[in-house]
Amino acid sequence: METTLQSIRCCTTSSFNLHCSLRSKKTKKQEQQQRKQNHKNTTTNLSFSKPSPTPLLINQTPFTITKHQALDNVLKDIESSIDRGVKIDTQIFSSLLETCFHLRAINHGIRIHRLIPPSLLRKNTGLSSKLLRLYASFGQVHKAHQLFDQMPRRDSSAFPWNSLISGYAELGLYEDAMALYFQMEEEGIEPDQFTFPRVLKACGGLGSIQIGEAVHRHIVRSGFAADGFVLNALVDMYAKCGDIVKARKVFDKIVCRDSVSWNSMLTGYIRHGLLVEAMDIFHGMLNAGFEPDSVAISTILAGFSLLKLGFEIHGWVLRRGFEQNLSIANSLIVVYSDHGKLDRACCFFERMAERDVVSWNSIISAHHKDPQVLEYFQQMESDGASPDSVTFVSLLSACAHLGLVEDGQILFSKMKNKYGISPCMEHYACMVNLFGRAGLIDEAYEIIVKEMEFEAGPTVWGALLFACSLHGVVDVGEIAAGRLFDLEPDNEHNFELLMKIYRNAGRLEDVERVRMMMGENLTCTSHAGAHVHAWSRQHNHARGLWKFTSPVIQNVSRAASSLQQTRAQLVSGHQFMILQELLAMECYNANKIEA
Repeated sequence: METTLQSIRCCTTSSFNLHCSLRSKKTKKQEQQQRKQNHKNTTTNLSFSKPSPTPLLINQTPFTITKHQALDNVLKDIESSIDRGVKIDTQIFSSLLETCFHLRAINHGIRIHRLIPPSLLRKNTGLSSKLLRLYASFGQVHKAHQLFDQMPRRDSSAFPWNSLISGYAELGLYEDAMALYFQMEEEGIEPDQFTFPRVLKACGGLGSIQIGEAVHRHIVRSGFAADGFVLNALVDMYAKCGDIVKARKVFDKIVCRDSVSWNSMLTGYIRHGLLVEAMDIFHGMLNAGFEPDSVAISTILAGFSLLKLGFEIHGWVLRRGFEQNLSIANSLIVVYSDHGKLDRACCFFERMAERDVVSWNSIISAHHKDPQVLEYFQQMESDGASPDSVTFVSLLSACAHLGLVEDGQILFSKMKNKYGISPCMEHYACMVNLFGRAGLIDEAYEIIVKEMEFEAGPTVWGALLFACSLHGVVDVGEIAAGRLFDLEPDNEHNFELLMKIYRNAGRLEDVERVRMMMGENLTCTSHAGAHVHAWSRQHNHARGLWKFTSPVIQNVSRAASSLQQTRAQLVSGHQFMILQELLAMECYNANKIEA
């Protein structure tokens, strides 16, 4: 027997209506007598159970039950109905998926997915789009893409495309997000005002100004050049791609600026180190009646941590009552510790009503030269907070500076065995530094050749070379220096440390030989460096471009390879060639700057 949405509503409300009609027939006198009788003795009365909440009534449930519990009750009723052979209407599934998305209830969404017949998903684009959005918003892009590939009429709306692009961008899979955008263009899907902010986020993550400008031109052609959400995303994209001048030009074109506009411009200036301009935006923002959000305030505090302006910002935070915001509080700990105000940082930390792993990492890092650092770690464990990779980098670094070799070994073992954290390059560098500073050069060298499961980088070999220069160990120092000359041929500090080792050993001829090597290497790199510095002086407005260009160069070959292998089916023909040309252009322009 098939049950429609209307019949389900009738079933769930019929008992409630019957209960109301029976109560209306009672007189006042009867009700009073009934209450007295109930007070004296509990009798068996006709009662009606409260109807189970339907998807349409979830938001109207009593305060004694949470919305997640109400949703769970609805799912239990539907699962029971399906077991009895009842067919559930498509609109109910759609309503439930919408509820799961807004309540951030992914586990309930997975249960609903299991209840929906596969044939219904394949033929109902709206239903599959909502399920796709739910998976993508929780980072499960693999499942989302499977649904996307099975959708029969995905060209009817930009909705599923936007959801999947957003899912990839949120996970940092910017190349995949852009590949999907190019496929969207190839298939002639009309973008909407929600498409471009997601695409621009991916452009900003790639740091590619050329691709960003191409998307900007598409925005103009599509008629969204005056949309406030799109303009805000453009400001953020240009700032992240290193062109702060274009970011400001777009910002100046925004007629009705909101808090997102101001915050995007503010964080853009701070990331580029333009603190004077950032303060101008900050004051302009306040004069316009807007206030920076917690992310912007944290960025401000991080940017101004080297200046006295950090204290001025703290005063503003206090007056606004933002001190209890977790991210802001964490930034304030860093500000005070960076200025040597460790007592104030500790006092502020103790007053925090809530702490996360960043809070603990900040206070532990602030005590990197204080034996009290281990007490904070013990307190962190006692409070039930789980340390992360950054926590142990700070702890191991502190042990190295304090000479606590045994404590450092215990922490390193605990990190791997108790917390299941695999050592990374920074952890190994700290352990080499720990043994090296204590004069245990052989133990430090054994970590590199025996324990590390990957090739040691400059930080690890640099720690070993420094230890050798500290204790006058020539043979191991020569090995470390040789590796560093291959990895960092233009780093003068490595040559100077090796010369110091030879000088202390009385090997003056070797000192001169290393000095000549250093001169030859620096001559080879100085010509290219001069061009870079000259370009920087001529293009002062793009001071932040170089640091954003470098990661893109590193990603060019990886991006092209990844797109060719895993997303070739998504970007076909002409548009894929355009994407490859844009990536090649990015590399070519960067090489011109380098040359």
